[in-house]
Amino acid sequence: MSMLIAAAAAFLAIHFLVSGTPLRDRITAVTGERPYLGLFSLASLALIVWLVIAYNRAQAGNDPQLYDLGEGVRHLAIPIVAIAFFLGVQGLLLRNPTSVQMAGAAQDEGIVTGVLRVTRHPFLWGVALWSAFHVAANGDEASVIFFGTFLVLALIGTALIDAKRRRKLGAAWSAFATQTSNVPLAAVVAGRNRLRFAELFGWRFWVAAVLFLAILFCHPRLFGVSPFPGGWVPF
Repeated sequence: MSMLIAAAAAFLAIHFLVSGTPLRDRITAVTGERPYLGLFSLASLALIVWLVIAYNRAQAGNDPQLYDLGEGVRHLAIPIVAIAFFLGVQGLLLRNPTSVQMAGAAQDEGIVTGVLRVTRHPFLWGVALWSAFHVAANGDEASVIFFGTFLVLALIGTALIDAKRRRKLGAAWSAFATQTSNVPLAAVVAGRNRLRFAELFGWRFWVAAVLFLAILFCHPRLFGVSPFPGGWVPF
């Protein structure tokens, strides 16, 4: 378990202490944006691989069950993770000022469309939903650490990105942020935006749906656990 804790701490550290902070701005002033992004991406990928290896080893060893919220929670797997895919995959396919190397999109006319009307951080909220469900449904110590790492990063990451964009973009960011919200649907509830269902269920939705269904039916083979009620294995 100690290796998993170390991997989780290192993964969070490079995001909270470097990415999204003024330190990142000082580093990129010396290295340039592209070299920094390349090195940071490699470091993140290496740490994710370490996290996965450490998680698998922790589960195979002494992995105590901390709590069990019951079958009812586990039966929510399909709808909750479907919403996570709905947000996350569509968020990756949209031009979004909060995404890497897309800060300039804040000045684009009509940039707020699709799931950006729900939240300006659709990918991170998708990750947050996915990881929060797995923390609740699994309950073992290794899963709490592993999935909890992504949950903490996703939730705090939204605030760090907002702060970074505010520093760099000024008025352009303020105009974008006024039309959107970090918390899902907050801008809609406040009357600063409104949902357009034709935008939410366009081609990006179908890409998300296909990916979700592929992972759903392959989940027992890929991860050894069936997300279906009763533990049904499709093939």
